[in-house]
Amino acid sequence: MKLKFVFILLMSVQLVVAQHQNQLWYDEPADNWNEALPIGNGRIGGMIFGNAAKDQIQLNEETIWAGEPGNNVPEGTYANIEEIRKLLFAGKYKEAQDLSNATFPRRPPEDNNYGMPYQTIGSLWLDFDHNDVQNYKRSLDIENATASTSYTLNGVEYKREYFVSYPDQVMLIHLSASEQGKISLNLKYTTPQVKNSVVVQDNALVLKGISGDYDNKTGKVKFQSIAFPQLTSGKLIENEDHLRIEGADEVTILVSIGTNFKSYQDLSGDPEKIAQQFLDKAKSKSFSTLRKDHINDYQALFNRVSLDLGNQNTDSQKLPTDERLQKFATEEDLSLVALYFQFGRYLLISSSRAGGQPANLQGIWNHDLTPPWDSKYTVNINTEMNYWPAEVTNLSELHQPLFKMIKELSETGQESATEMYKARGWNMHHNTDLWRVTGIIDGGFYGMWPMGGAWLTQHVWQHYLFTGDKEFLAEYYPVLKGIARFYADVLQEEPENQWLVVAPSMSPENKYQDGVGVSYGTTMDNQLVFDVFSNAIKASEILETDKEFRKELEAKRKRLPPMQIGKISQLQEWIKDWDREGDHHRHISHLYGLHPSAQISPFKNPDLFQAAQNTLTYRGDKSTGWSMGWKVNFWARLLNGNRSYDLIKTQLTLVKDGTEEGGTYPNLLDAHPPFQIDGNFGCTAGIAEMLLQSQDEALHLLPALPDSWKEGTMKGLKARGGFEVAINWKNSQPQVVKIESKNGGVCRIRSEVKLFSENGKELKLAKGESKNSYYRKPEIKKPLVSDKVEFSSLQLPTYYVYDLETEKNKTYLLKSN
Repeated sequence: MKLKFVFILLMSVQLVVAQHQNQLWYDEPADNWNEALPIGNGRIGGMIFGNAAKDQIQLNEETIWAGEPGNNVPEGTYANIEEIRKLLFAGKYKEAQDLSNATFPRRPPEDNNYGMPYQTIGSLWLDFDHNDVQNYKRSLDIENATASTSYTLNGVEYKREYFVSYPDQVMLIHLSASEQGKISLNLKYTTPQVKNSVVVQDNALVLKGISGDYDNKTGKVKFQSIAFPQLTSGKLIENEDHLRIEGADEVTILVSIGTNFKSYQDLSGDPEKIAQQFLDKAKSKSFSTLRKDHINDYQALFNRVSLDLGNQNTDSQKLPTDERLQKFATEEDLSLVALYFQFGRYLLISSSRAGGQPANLQGIWNHDLTPPWDSKYTVNINTEMNYWPAEVTNLSELHQPLFKMIKELSETGQESATEMYKARGWNMHHNTDLWRVTGIIDGGFYGMWPMGGAWLTQHVWQHYLFTGDKEFLAEYYPVLKGIARFYADVLQEEPENQWLVVAPSMSPENKYQDGVGVSYGTTMDNQLVFDVFSNAIKASEILETDKEFRKELEAKRKRLPPMQIGKISQLQEWIKDWDREGDHHRHISHLYGLHPSAQISPFKNPDLFQAAQNTLTYRGDKSTGWSMGWKVNFWARLLNGNRSYDLIKTQLTLVKDGTEEGGTYPNLLDAHPPFQIDGNFGCTAGIAEMLLQSQDEALHLLPALPDSWKEGTMKGLKARGGFEVAINWKNSQPQVVKIESKNGGVCRIRSEVKLFSENGKELKLAKGESKNSYYRKPEIKKPLVSDKVEFSSLQLPTYYVYDLETEKNKTYLLKSN
């Protein structure tokens, strides 16, 4: 009982500390978009600028994309793909790249499309006559998902609150003042959308529009945004294109948005009806009720995980967040690291909710009609990285929009598999959009990568490993089977070793000769196909189906190329030893087998482990924002917490608008630059990997703890097998560990210190292979090693490995010496 009391007390203290930590705040309004504060409910997004005189709320709705339904699969390209294969196998790499570029031009012909951009609605403006204010503060409280702006003018205290409710599907803007009758403003809409109108009707301001035309596609997403003010006292004056509010005590503005989008192939919805229905429902409730329901819904997700890294720098928390970022370069601020971790969880909750679209390249926040990279779903790393925190940081439900998109891609992807490759199953390339296109985007260099479905479906399998949800696995088994069927059909026998390889393909966005990236049998492709086959094999065993197909996959898996270690002791990126020691490319795709996969282990294949470390060292640390986020995870998997933390420090470098280096903007959004949200999600996942891992056949406690994180408390992280974990540590060692078993079964634990049960008895030492099926992984091939390679003996800590027998829905408290 004493152990339980100590643990509960520690958690309570941590929760109080966290409530003060989890806030971004500033003493000036946003000067540009990269200083504005994001709010959202998965469907509706807003960026809050907070100017006292003229406040801008830039608006998004997740289904407002340019264009219309339709795939982008070209006809008549199969013969050229066959010819590209022949050229590659003949060693004519430049000729193969030239044919790929000619077959799939960077700008497509009129009968094709390039992929559509995600677009803004426009902005809602609150125009006040408020200048020369005092005591200004603008903040975002990620503890309750509410932004606010406050200041004093002529002795009157003004406050604005902003949030977007998931239960009620509206944005709320609440205006209050310390004296009655002091709130007066104009309410206006502006939009860059060409096809639009703004009208005043029924005491509301209404923006109507249609998304933009792009390439050869006509914009057909119709939308309506209604801003409806509710006044306490005062007067509402209707004008032709704006509303005037005068002398109110307080004002609540409800913003409701609807579109005609029903699915990627159906635009028969009624935007006016949808927006009005959400508005009418919200109008019937008080602001306090709407706020309470919003916070309860949000905190049910957010409060599952808390993190305290000790060393609370209370002085730094008194500084505005941009100043904290600036100061972080020279003064350690672990509470800022914890805030950054939780900010990533806040962004995922705010941009990916059940029933909606997945978070795109900018989540749901975008102020352009043609944003960088169109804010599409780039699936050669970026979309996947968005969802790395979903399982481990206890937000499994937020994976649902991605799963829905994968299922839809398995439908549209049958067209690209059949037409382009004469294969069964389904596939896609490196990019897609709202319309679920699966053909090549960005031309024959960047786009000739038929592996997007292979990587996306790993999320389906990982969700099963974390949750043990067999019904989910059965529902998505056809998706896993379909992608495995595609690769079983398209694998080619290469001429030198008779390995089965994907051809043509590339190692994402990199090249091995000047202007030449198209290739065959790249390391990442081999790793991905290995995982695709392994997942389908294991799923078919669990579901007791497709025995003959399973045998086919097992046979073909044996013929995949092994990973290879090259002449500079690196993990080879390509099938031949073409790596360059001076290559600092942002993509390090061949380390997919280290993270997010688990094919490279210090315990099972130390040579590959060291080769991966050498590769990462050659590539260097400083890079684009998302690339640094991935490297945090890489170094965590390499059990090097200090190097992971160095990457976090580099990532938390303040980037001003217009700077061309990666880091973090004043509003804590990731700077690629420009803004890409995947860097935020990658770092959040990386911090979790530093504290808890479960991919390498055991639940590994504090596997990559930096030297400076000497004490702290974490609760709520998830491990494969359905385990929820909390740890209190001191002197860099776990003191108290709480494990909640959702599914029961054996929990294998890896720890640098001995662990004891509540009654003081040391846990049972593990023997043999783990009995927990969620931890078992198939053996990979022994790597091929260049005769020039020399490795020193791998030095690892001494680990205690235990097997803890657990029962479903029971909790276990453990302690160290």
